[in-house]
Amino acid sequence: MDSTSKRYYKISEVSEMVGLPMSTLRYWESYFPAIHPQRNDRGTRFYTPRDVETIRMVAYMVNDKGMKLEAVREELKRNRDGVTKKFETVERLKKVRNRLQEMLDSLHKLR
Repeated sequence: MDSTSKRYYKISEVSEMVGLPMSTLRYWESYFPAIHPQRNDRGTRFYTPRDVETIRMVAYMVNDKGMKLEAVREELKRNRDGVTKKFETVERLKKVRNRLQEMLDSLHKLR
């Protein structure tokens, strides 16, 4: 994704990127083994782009699909590749929809 161009992100950056509170990210870190940010000597969390994508997938399954955290954890454990493909497809479709909406809005402004 274009927003994951750095090697590491602080928790405040990830929070802003995915639209979730930092407390939620900290909780999910303890709940999902796939989210494991690096820490420096001072305890500052540094998330990799893979961590950010996992957080986005979890947020999608919880917020958009209405799944409970336990179900999300099991789904990621059982079928991470399938979840990743579905998530990527939905994200691409959202981008296409947004682009089409922008085009429609431009056409309406021309009238």
